[in-house]
Amino acid sequence: MSAEIHPSAIVEPGAEIGPGCRIGPFSIIGPEVRLGPGVEVKSHAVVTGWTEVGEGTVIWPFACVGEVPQDLKFKGERTRLVVGARCRIREGATLNTGTEGGGGVTRVGDDCLLMTGSHVGHDATLGNRVILANQAAIAGHCQIGDDVIIGGLSGVHQWVRIGHGAIIGAVTMVTNDVLPHGLVQGPRGVLDGLNLVGLKRRGVERSEITALRAAYQMLAQGEGSFLDRTRRLAEETDSAHVREMTDFILSASDRSFLTPK
Repeated sequence: MSAEIHPSAIVEPGAEIGPGCRIGPFSIIGPEVRLGPGVEVKSHAVVTGWTEVGEGTVIWPFACVGEVPQDLKFKGERTRLVVGARCRIREGATLNTGTEGGGGVTRVGDDCLLMTGSHVGHDATLGNRVILANQAAIAGHCQIGDDVIIGGLSGVHQWVRIGHGAIIGAVTMVTNDVLPHGLVQGPRGVLDGLNLVGLKRRGVERSEITALRAAYQMLAQGEGSFLDRTRRLAEETDSAHVREMTDFILSASDRSFLTPK
C-alpha cells in the first residue's frame, strides 16, 4: 500500500516512508527520518534529525519532532530520537534528539499521548502509555516509567526518575525522584500519597493495593532513615508491587527522593 504525500509537503531524499503513511500539506520530513507503517504527519508539522517513528503514530500540526537538543554543550554530534508505536503527538509538542554525553538517544515508548505544547528533552526516556498533559515539560536525562501521567503546566527537573504508575498533578514542579505509584502535587511537588485511582483502573488486586498502602506508611513513619526503612521493607515483603517500589528506591539515582509526609 503506497503512502499519501501532499504535493506541498517536503520529503527530503533519504527519508524512509512506510506503507500507508500520510504526509499532510506543508509538512517537512528530513533526510534521516524513518516513518513506520501507517504513520500520519498532519499539516505544518516537522519531523527531522535521525528520527524513527513507530507504526500508527500520529503527529499533529506545528509539532517539531527530532530537532537538536536545547543544550549548550551540544556540538552537532550524531544523536537519535526513537518514538514508539501508536503515539499521539499533539499540536506544538517538541521532542529533541539525545546528546553524546547523555547516551545519544531520546526514547518515547508505545501508546503515549503528548498533548499540546508538551516537551520531551534530550536523552529522556519515556515508558509505555505515558501521558503528558498540555504544556508539561520533561527536562533532559529524565526517566519516566510506564503508565505515568504528568499534569498540565508541570515541569520535571533534569535527571529525575518517575516510577511506574505515578501521577503528577497540574502546575507542579518535580525536583526529586518519585516512587512507583506515587501521587505528587503542589507548586513545589510533594509526595502526597499513592495513585490509588490509577491502581484500581489498571485492575491491580486489592491485596496488592493494601500491601502498597502498608508499605507507604512504613516508609513514612518507621524507625531509622528512609533508606533503612526501605531495606527493611525489601527484606520483609512478598508483594510484587512493593518489591517494585523498594527496587526503585535502592537503585542508582542522580537525585534524592520525594519522601512520604
